[in-house]
Amino acid sequence: MASDLPPYYFRTRENGAFVFKVDTEDRMRRIEMDQIAVVNIRNGEVRPHGDRALSDQDVKAIRDWMETRSAALAAREVDDIRRTIDQVNQVAHWAQGKASDDELEAVTDDLLMAMHDLRGVLVRRKADRLLKARDKA
Repeated sequence: MASDLPPYYFRTRENGAFVFKVDTEDRMRRIEMDQIAVVNIRNGEVRPHGDRALSDQDVKAIRDWMETRSAALAAREVDDIRRTIDQVNQVAHWAQGKASDDELEAVTDDLLMAMHDLRGVLVRRKADRLLKARDKA
C-alpha cells in the first residue's frame, strides 16, 4: 500500500489547498505527511510553508495540481448550472400541479425576484456577446 501512495497530498479547501509531501520511508512503516506549501487557486499564489524552500519538482507538482483542480472546478460549475436548470423545471412542474396556494404564497416573490435578476444578467451578457461578435465581423 505505502508504495502506491502519491508523492504529494493536497488537502483541498474552498480557494486552494494545503500541500503535503508524503514520506513512506519511515522505519516503522508509518506514512508521514510534511506540509510544504499553501496554494490559492484564485490568485495563483503558492506560499512555501514556514521557511521551507520548494524544489523545482515541488513547484511542478503544485502547478500541475492547480491546473487539474481549476479544470475540475470549472466543469463542476457548469454541471451545477445544468442541475439548476433541471431544478427550475421541477419547480415549474411543482408550481403548476402540486403546490398549494399557501406554498406558492411563501415562495413566489422570492422566485420572481431571483428569476428577474437572472434574466437581466443573461440578457445583458447575451447583448454584449452579440455586439462583440458584430464588431469582429
